[in-house]
Parts: sequence; C-alpha cells; structure tokens
Amino acid sequence: MGLFQKIKEGLLKTHHKLAHEIKRIVTASPKLTVGSLEELDAALIAADLGTAMTAQIVAAVKQSYETQGRAGLDVFAIARAEVERSLATARAELRRPAEGLTVVSIVGVNGTGKTTTAAKLAHLVQSRGQKALLAACDTFRAAAVEQLKLWGERLHVPVIAGAHGADPASVAHDAVTAALARQADYLFVDTAGRLHTKHNLMQELQKVHRVMQKKMPGAPHETLLVLDASTGMNALVQARAFHKAVPLTGLIVTKLDGTSKGGMVIAIQRELGLPVKFIGLGEKPDDLQPFDAQQFARALFEED
Repeated sequence: MGLFQKIKEGLLKTHHKLAHEIKRIVTASPKLTVGSLEELDAALIAADLGTAMTAQIVAAVKQSYETQGRAGLDVFAIARAEVERSLATARAELRRPAEGLTVVSIVGVNGTGKTTTAAKLAHLVQSRGQKALLAACDTFRAAAVEQLKLWGERLHVPVIAGAHGADPASVAHDAVTAALARQADYLFVDTAGRLHTKHNLMQELQKVHRVMQKKMPGAPHETLLVLDASTGMNALVQARAFHKAVPLTGLIVTKLDGTSKGGMVIAIQRELGLPVKFIGLGEKPDDLQPFDAQQFARALFEED
C-alpha cells in the first residue's frame, strides 16, 4: 500500500464527516449565503481544524465566490490549497547532527502511545540502514519496560533498561553512554507518561534531559511530543504545557485512524508553530509515517 493510501485510510473517519457536511452545505442553496458560510465554519471547527485555519478557509471560499461566482466554486480544492499552504513549511524529517549520534526524547501524557512510537521510529531508521537503540526510561511502570523489550526483540533493536523503579535520569545516562560506545545513529528515549499539570513530574523530565545534555552536549537533539488524535483540541493544552517545560522540536500524532478529529493536526501546528513530524495510522511497525502536508491535505479534502 502506498503512503497516500495509508494516509487516506487513516483519515477516513475525519474525511467522511467533512466531505458529507461540505457537500450538504454547498448543494443546499444555489447561492453561497451568510448562513452557508456559518455552517461551513461550524463543520470545520467540529473536525478540530481550529479557529485560525477555519477562518482562513472560510475567507478563501468567500473570496472565490465573490470573484468567480457559484459556477467556479470548489470548496474542496480551496480547503486543500489553504491547508497545504499552512502546513508546507514544516520539516518532517528527524534532525541529524553533522556526525555521530542523534538523541530523540519521546514525551507525552499517559496513553498516547509513546512506547510503541519509540519502537516504530527505531524500526523506521533501521529500515533506512541506520543503527538504532532504545532507552526504557519509563521505569515506574514495569509494563512499559517489558513492552519496549518485546518491541526490541521483535524489531531487532537493542534496549537499554534499568531495574524497576530505577532513576530515569540514570537509565538515560547509561543509554547515551551505550549508544555512543556502539556508534549508533539514533537513540530513542521512551520517557514516562506524565500529566502536563504535574509540576514535579515535569521537573523529573527536565532532569532526564539535563543528564543527557551533560553526557552529550546538544542532546536531546529532538524532543517529540506524542499526541493522541482522539483527544482533539485538548491536545493543544498538553502541547503548550510540555513546550514550556522542555522545548519541543516537533509533534507525533497517533491514532488518527480511529478518530474524526484529524483536523487537530492542522490546528496544533498552526497554533504552536511546531512541525508535525510523523503520524500514526495503525498498529503495525510501518504504520508510523513521516508527515506529508500535500498528501495530508489531499486525504482530508479529496471529494468522494
């Protein structure tokens, strides 16, 4: 299956809901009325595109109608173009220093799929012929360490782990040491899930980052926040809090295949200016895909 087909299938729920509403609004009247524009606004907001992106699309639709009339109005094409323009500046690829190891910290609240995402990222870089290691720094949830070890065995990626309840910063230190010694290209650090409102847990995450920085200046080179698409715009609150505690370099949006709130990808990137680097479209190792603005916009607003 090609990448576009994967994205299209992953966004099916969001797409169907949007396409149905847009068609209903456009065909309801031979003219584009104030009421039609208000309904379009509501449909886009309901798909969690956010107020800024919604206003941009509605304004473009209105302008097109005023200049070309009803005959030349293609709401799907307009929405597609506006979304693509808004997202196209994002750089989806993982950062790489000029040489040596790249340390990637995976952060987020509980239940977003961080552990699975860390393993899938390791699988992705290994499929490109690069060497990856995983660090099990979620030491207070025994199941997380075991889960990462199982993924490591399945994907043939070494996992650096400590004893249950070990200091996460100590495990991170050992993982950076091991990754440097083994001349790995990437180290993916699976951190403990934490509520963005818990100050002490945020401080612990900052400590993990400080320890890695001390061991290897510049680390972590990427801090990626994993967001569950089904939480919709609540993810924006999480993103703001994490970005304040540990400067984020990008976002990974998971579980897009199970939600009709796929528009939140656009809203959060627009609001925070952070690139969406990867999107999760299923359970398989290769279902984590680099974000492509053009294909995302097309999958979201392609007319059935």
